[in-house]
Amino acid sequence: MHTDLNILQIDHLKTYFHLNENKIAKAVDGVSLSIKQGETLALVGESGSGKSMTALSILKLINPPGKIVEGAIYLNGENLVSKTDKEMESIRGNEIAMVFQEPMTALNPVFTIGNQLVEMIRRHKKVSKKQAKERAIELLKIVGIPRPDEIMHEYPYQLSGGMRQRVMIAIAISCEPQLLIADEPTTALDVTIQGQILDLLMEMKKKFDMSILLITHDLGVVAKYADEVAVMYGGQVVEKSSTKQLMNSPKHPYTVGLMSSLPSIKNPKKRLATIEGTIPPAYDFPSGCRFSTRCPKVMDRCINESPNLYPLKDHHDIRCFLYEKGVDNDDE
Repeated sequence: MHTDLNILQIDHLKTYFHLNENKIAKAVDGVSLSIKQGETLALVGESGSGKSMTALSILKLINPPGKIVEGAIYLNGENLVSKTDKEMESIRGNEIAMVFQEPMTALNPVFTIGNQLVEMIRRHKKVSKKQAKERAIELLKIVGIPRPDEIMHEYPYQLSGGMRQRVMIAIAISCEPQLLIADEPTTALDVTIQGQILDLLMEMKKKFDMSILLITHDLGVVAKYADEVAVMYGGQVVEKSSTKQLMNSPKHPYTVGLMSSLPSIKNPKKRLATIEGTIPPAYDFPSGCRFSTRCPKVMDRCINESPNLYPLKDHHDIRCFLYEKGVDNDDE
């Protein structure tokens, strides 16, 4: 069920790491995003673009020397940035849950699956141990795990990657959160299992009327599962639009580069395009446009000036001087 209500609203978020007196890593630098109820927003970009750090900032899981230095994160109108650690403990897992990209490291290896599920349920819900155990078995059934009664007594190392990821999803949805953050949830899985896990996430979204923040670098996943897309580069959002619009008409040179690097069924022998170079480290971004060192359309002003996120028609925003006047400059 889609509504116009924003479950999550991030305004001008900045998360910096003070590495030493002269070195500041601007991991998240002025990010603004919103997710409506029942909607899936995909956060896309190469490794090092700030996607995971944005997710960890939402949950306030930033360890020193990292710190949220500016901005607001509203969950149902309440600013999480001003919440205490104790208040955040009751929000994490209950109102916002996260599925991490590697369940083997996210699950505790010394506790059984049942232990970890029961603990999560009892931490946030006032239920007896017996009720929590029944709920845990029910959740394992919901996420498609066979022999749930037996799996309850097994340890993470005894399960396959796909099974562990299903357990992670069961833990994440155990308290029926309003927002589920899925941080590259299929990274360590083979292709057929990837599809099953993503289908399962969408099924859970529908069942519990959740919103999902899906972090990925796979544009094929975005095309199939996301309603809206935000493309990140160098700690900033460089393009935002509906999925359909982005897939049909990418604007930012970085997004165009990402789309061009996808293999084509129509022309399978065509050599794939590449984006030259790599993302600079977060403590050494260019003084102008962050993408200027790799951009095929770079202009003189891009070297020293930073572009804003310019709004085009139909809620399509681009951080590029080519779109400064709010018009499409595809012919330039």
